[in-house]
Amino acid sequence: MSDVVIGPDSRVTLHFALKFADNGEVVDSTFDKSPATFTVGDGSLLPGFEQALFGSRAGEQKSLAITPEQGFGQPNPQNVQRMPRDNFQDMELSEGLLVIFNDAANAELPGVVKALEGDTVVIDFNHPLAGKALTFDVEILEVQPTAG
Repeated sequence: MSDVVIGPDSRVTLHFALKFADNGEVVDSTFDKSPATFTVGDGSLLPGFEQALFGSRAGEQKSLAITPEQGFGQPNPQNVQRMPRDNFQDMELSEGLLVIFNDAANAELPGVVKALEGDTVVIDFNHPLAGKALTFDVEILEVQPTAG
């Protein structure tokens, strides 16, 4: 194993599987694809995921518990919006449908239809993994120090 450990100045290549902690269902995985490479702090991973990896070395395999606070946070009730059904005239709506909106800066903002209530559509803009306890299985392939 390498002496270089994952920390703030690291470039990391790894395989990962992100799973729901309660039932083990896989949300995302690279084990059947090319490994992921990121530089700590580049925004590829949430800070809580990066911090859970700190101190790890190439060659290690770990299963890390990620709380909602380390991951995608808790759902925010203010991120659930009620909108007139007229805003969706040419769409066939159903609960669970992902709808892409544009915010004021014209950036894409995904929302999920939570309920259809007469002339009102309830849209949830929380991240779909908000409030979820997760398991982060990793196989660390390479750790390099970044220049600087």
